[in-house]
Amino acid sequence: MSGNDTTPYSVTGPGTADGPKLPASGEWQAPAEIDVGSVEDGKVEFPNWKGDADKPSPPPPAPTSPDKRVGFAIVGLGRLALEQILPAFVNSKHARVAGLVSGSPDKARAVAAQYGVNEAAVHDYDDISRLADNPDIQAVYVVTPNGLHLPHVIAAAKAGKHVLCEKPMANTADEARQMIDACAKANVKLMVAYRCQFEVFNSAAMKLVQSGELGRARIIEATNAQVQGPGGQWRLRSALAGGGALPDIGLYCLNGVRHVLGEEPVEVYAQIVNPADDERYREVEETIAFTLRFPSGAIAQCASSYGAHESKDMRIRLERGWIDIENAFAYKGQRMRIARRKDDFEVVEEQRLEFKDQFMLEIDHFAQCVRDDRQPDTPGEEGLRDQVLMEAIYRSAREGRPIAVAESA
Repeated sequence: MSGNDTTPYSVTGPGTADGPKLPASGEWQAPAEIDVGSVEDGKVEFPNWKGDADKPSPPPPAPTSPDKRVGFAIVGLGRLALEQILPAFVNSKHARVAGLVSGSPDKARAVAAQYGVNEAAVHDYDDISRLADNPDIQAVYVVTPNGLHLPHVIAAAKAGKHVLCEKPMANTADEARQMIDACAKANVKLMVAYRCQFEVFNSAAMKLVQSGELGRARIIEATNAQVQGPGGQWRLRSALAGGGALPDIGLYCLNGVRHVLGEEPVEVYAQIVNPADDERYREVEETIAFTLRFPSGAIAQCASSYGAHESKDMRIRLERGWIDIENAFAYKGQRMRIARRKDDFEVVEEQRLEFKDQFMLEIDHFAQCVRDDRQPDTPGEEGLRDQVLMEAIYRSAREGRPIAVAESA
């Protein structure tokens, strides 16, 4: 800089060793389309701004206008609803919380205040029929204990509301059929909340397996275990839970294997182990292991337990490689490794995928199905298939022999 220049940057001419130069006044140019983007079908889209060596950025979110989002009433305000489901609505792009149903008035009022729900839209379980009088609510998310799903789903359907129901769908296959019939009669949609089918790593594994790139799947190992806490919980009462580890956490193994393979098992074989001195397991099982045989020849070895340290993993062994998903059935923390041959080497790659809240994804999927009048990816029939299979698994454990699924259908 000259002795008279008090500005560290020149405003004219090209850059020099003196430092970067700012364009002179009047040299402004209109921004390029790559920076501005364009509007297509009401959505803003940008061209890829990165080089070929890097993956493109995802498109910007295209949320539904808040006043046009599908209004949900949350039926049941237990731990899952408060810790996972309601927070997912905060980030939802197509759904919003418009009502609450709970047997605890104090808790319902507190939650309504937190999420901005009108007090007039807060109901007791006995008042679910009153949802029919609220056009601001188009759907319900049933998050009550399994044994209460049947009456709550039927009541919601009679009120003319579409139903998203937590898994397991019911306590029995017969209850699941009643729920399907009630929703069909009321002309409302029914979806079972199989969140892992919307989780990005599980979805990627399913696509890779079914692409045939690694050959046919031969062996799948799926484990879901956790150490259960004090007795008295509804999950340890048969009438409310319908079973123990199997319908609660083992169902993720069962449905996860079916989802990844894209086929239905033809035979099941199971064993149950209960600790003789633990009063918590007088009504439901602590540990269950079951084998599924598929028409393609694939065998799935599944295990779930309330008595083993937390693990939620799945490994798929195929003809030309394997896929390993750590924390496959967890809310977050998934990691996926893929092994395959490359020339004279075995290469193990870690798949890096952007985290997305699986609860938010399933909620938004159902909201879009309601809005666009289309069938959800996990309808009531999907839940019914799992109920039939779980009954076959329990029968196998009781009788100590393999059970053909056709015997339990």
